[in-house]
Amino acid sequence: MNDILRINLELQRMDNPALYDDLAAFPKGPRRVNRLRTLAHEGLLCQRNPAAPGQSVTTVAGGGSSASDAVDQLFGGPHS
Repeated sequence: MNDILRINLELQRMDNPALYDDLAAFPKGPRRVNRLRTLAHEGLLCQRNPAAPGQSVTTVAGGGSSASDAVDQLFGGPHS
């Protein structure tokens, strides 16, 4: 069995300006896809390993009180 997950993403700047601007800096194709893959992986790591209490977290989303808060700000909050 071939484990492949394909995602068709449509993103408008007004939905998430920081993410849009970051991805728009890369030309269409593999570079942009790899950047999105990297951002998703880093976000997942942040959610699985939140910062210790009192530890400062600085992100492109403007900072947050924890790593998971920063990821929520960047990607629009938790989804069920």
